Amino acid sequence: MPLVTTKELFDKCYGKYAIGAYNVNNMEMARAVAEGCLESKAPFIFQISRGARKYANPKLLKAVIKGISDTYPELVFAIHLDHGTLDACEEVLSEDPMSFTSVMIDSSHEPFEENVRISKEVVKLAHLKGVSVEAELGMLGGVEEDIAVSEENTFLTDPEDARKFVESTGCDSLAVAIGTSHGAYKFKSKEPKLHFDRCQKIKENLPENFPLVMHGSSSVPEYLVEEINKYGGKLEGSKGVPESYLPEVYKYGVCKVNIDTDLRLAWFAGMRKHLIENPTNFDFRPTFEESMRRVKELVINKNKLLGSAGQC
Repeated sequence: MPLVTTKELFDKCYGKYAIGAYNVNNMEMARAVAEGCLESKAPFIFQISRGARKYANPKLLKAVIKGISDTYPELVFAIHLDHGTLDACEEVLSEDPMSFTSVMIDSSHEPFEENVRISKEVVKLAHLKGVSVEAELGMLGGVEEDIAVSEENTFLTDPEDARKFVESTGCDSLAVAIGTSHGAYKFKSKEPKLHFDRCQKIKENLPENFPLVMHGSSSVPEYLVEEINKYGGKLEGSKGVPESYLPEVYKYGVCKVNIDTDLRLAWFAGMRKHLIENPTNFDFRPTFEESMRRVKELVINKNKLLGSAGQC
């Protein structure tokens, strides 16, 4: 089972394509993501948030991922802790045997020096275990885990701060704020715009081939929102990152693109449609199978857009 670190994935993809990092919370979502990547022959990243660990139980979720890797030995992927706190990173790094090959320490809401201190501490612990570390600098809007940031309080990553941060912490990749935001309601008061000019300056300020990460990159596809609303949902004013941006991101040093909201939208579009069209059904399996099919299709499409399809 080619379980790898994110550093290994990024060393291979840098300047050629980007890799989809997909958040999963249960067996069905994990299986749909895995099968989508298997069919598209794409390396990928299983992202496990603190919320996912709380929901599914860390041991059970770990067993699900192991079961998937045993069932599909052709898969090439990393297992990544998404938006970890210092406590969460310490917890997963103390596991024996290790299940995570990569962790993210998110102290981006802290002052610069405190962000450096905490991130540096996690890097030290993780590198002793052979685990890659992603850190974050800048502030994205939206809601992620237990942190909500309003649009007016977001700020882009400063290129010079990025240089100092990477030098000081020794992190392996850096999540940067270039205009994306978390959730299904991005760009509430303006048209979608990503600042790739800022991303290029950050890239130029960092060591050669240093991997950057885009959070909040779901596109919130209109067809999924329309279908959810058609079958009883109430998603109004939702807006995401246009998919037309995705094939270009690798040119700016972006190696990892986080996808979470789009998976949920695909899941619920399939679920709502199936339940409405099959009102006598009380077997959850056909409903979940339809949701899994929709997620799988979405993942295949994302991998094609990112250029990772066919790389395995």
